[in-house]
Amino acid sequence: MEHLDDSQEGISTERAFEADPIPSLSETITVRSLVVSFILGAALSAVAMKISLNSGFLPPLTIPAGLVGFYLSRAWIRVLDCFKVPHLPFTCQENTVIQTCVVACSAITFSGGFGTYILAMGKSAAGGDIEDKKNIVDPSIGRLITFLFLVSFSGLFILMPFRKVMIIRHRLTYPSGMATAHLINSFHTPQGASNARQQVRMLFRSMGGTILWDAFQWFYSAARGCGFRAFPLFGLEAYKRGFYFDFCMTNVAIGMLCPYIITISLFVGSVISWGIVTPYLQSKAGIWYSAELSSASLSGIRGYNIFIGVSMILADGLFNLLSILFCTLCAMYKSRRQPMQGGSEDDSDTQLPFHCLNAAEQQKVAQSFDDRRRAQVFVRDHIPNSVSILCYILLSVVSVVTIPYLYPEINSLHVTLIYLAAPVFAFCDAYGFGVTDMNLSSTYGKLAMLLISSVVGRSNGGVIAGLVACGIVMGTMCNSNSLMQELKTGYLTLTSPRAVFVSQAIGTALGCVINPVMFWALYRVQDGGGGDEDLLDVPYARVYRGIAMLSSGQNGLPMHSLWLCRVSFALALALSVFRDVAARKRWRVAGYLPSTICVAIAFVVPARMPIDMFVGSLAVYLWRRTDPRKSRAFSAAVASGLICGDGLGMLLSSVMALTHARAPICIKFVSNSDNVRLEAFLATLPKS
Repeated sequence: MEHLDDSQEGISTERAFEADPIPSLSETITVRSLVVSFILGAALSAVAMKISLNSGFLPPLTIPAGLVGFYLSRAWIRVLDCFKVPHLPFTCQENTVIQTCVVACSAITFSGGFGTYILAMGKSAAGGDIEDKKNIVDPSIGRLITFLFLVSFSGLFILMPFRKVMIIRHRLTYPSGMATAHLINSFHTPQGASNARQQVRMLFRSMGGTILWDAFQWFYSAARGCGFRAFPLFGLEAYKRGFYFDFCMTNVAIGMLCPYIITISLFVGSVISWGIVTPYLQSKAGIWYSAELSSASLSGIRGYNIFIGVSMILADGLFNLLSILFCTLCAMYKSRRQPMQGGSEDDSDTQLPFHCLNAAEQQKVAQSFDDRRRAQVFVRDHIPNSVSILCYILLSVVSVVTIPYLYPEINSLHVTLIYLAAPVFAFCDAYGFGVTDMNLSSTYGKLAMLLISSVVGRSNGGVIAGLVACGIVMGTMCNSNSLMQELKTGYLTLTSPRAVFVSQAIGTALGCVINPVMFWALYRVQDGGGGDEDLLDVPYARVYRGIAMLSSGQNGLPMHSLWLCRVSFALALALSVFRDVAARKRWRVAGYLPSTICVAIAFVVPARMPIDMFVGSLAVYLWRRTDPRKSRAFSAAVASGLICGDGLGMLLSSVMALTHARAPICIKFVSNSDNVRLEAFLATLPKS
């Protein structure tokens, strides 16, 4: 993926800020930026936790963090101006530091595995198979915080020696980081500030409406199955199979943000899974599996659906991994070949990447004012490579000693091998992330899980060992990717790499405390019988446990499940290859082929989730048809407000559960015949 810089298009971004001095580290990381980062980081972490527990993945939060950070900082300045208190000017560098810190804090919800490998270790994901004590480890707050600090900070240092290679020499795009940088730069112009204010107003209106709606729903949810979260949109028969609308605003908002093909693919997959495959498997009860198994058991229908979905996810992940590696190698080969290609001096200079990193040679290579100024700032303040390497080695040694103590199922040799291989794979992943904006850390984590689980074996706790290995890989690679992306944002906003690194470290430290505490509070509420009973019934946690079970041994798998997995793997791989070929050949059918990964996910998530997302996509489609200008400007802000409001509403519901408050009313939807029988029964009761 290639990107044309503003300077190459004839428009200089840095000319607009040429007269502004570059702020120092103390002027960039201020009390104001730290306070705003803490408040916004905690709020977005709650939102991210809600998304992660619902879906197991995390959409990019860089743009909402930059937008709301800008608005809160300007509000802070207005308050100080009212009281005539002197203050430092709010710069785009400080704005970058805020969004870096906030994103680093909230991103721990994904890299920390709260919706994936952490819950996959517990008895909730194990379902009815709770007798396998060696492969069940319930979350512990102290263990979580210690583990996250080790793996997250290892990721911060693992690629710091390669920052100049990534950002200056290879000039990797990092599309999300570049988009955030352009947005932050635009905020600090008069027109950009006006647009930001309008978007933030729309976000807060959407958030307020969602909180009020969640509060309204709470009054009608006195018991399980009560309230509007069980609304039979397609009728009661479809409701029995899981096809209903539950008014989850987070899923609706995700549907508003996702491309149409994603939501349609999920909907098609849910029809195949819950409308075709599941009824067929139900007809095999007592033949393929025991009819007396609970619905949560992985030896029954849930096991079939999860293992089919897992096999499809592995097929698509394998294809994407090989494809990204191939594209990455081609890009690196092309980058090395460009200086040796023939042509005029001007042409070669225009295409020449920054191979030399000292200031004198940069002046010769850089062809624009923007490039020269950005490169000067980027190489001026830095962290010595020796410090980064020593810190990574130190954290690796501590991890090799500590992680086997936290999780005895994995031994020191396995942890050592992971930390030795991590820099190589982290570089490949970060390079591919910079080219394609696709974070494959979870794919690398699944590969580590497969290897470690198969070596340890299920009888020796291979499920837990594989999940821990997955956590180490995801934690290190996610944070290294995030840091490289933020360094790209800092490069384009003239923010010191040292300031970016410090803010990333602060945000990571906050995230390693805030997110486990938040998760632990929700987990204790759930474990104590309060709150939403489906809150920790996370689909992707079962996926990760299913992968670990498949790779650690076949004991306990339902009959014919491996055969179904092979068929699903082959079909998913064929679909992935066909989609890629159709896209490269530009066939018309390419835009209508379903996404393999989305069809696979539909096998492990309840059918109501794709329906919620489909409703969100339909709302955006109708909005774009009626008012294209406003929909383009405000649809993302409305969706962000829905997610924020639903996340805060979840926290309010948890607080109500902790205080043992009960909703006063139960509303249910029943058929006419059931209603007649209910009224007849009520008529027999004595009147009080």
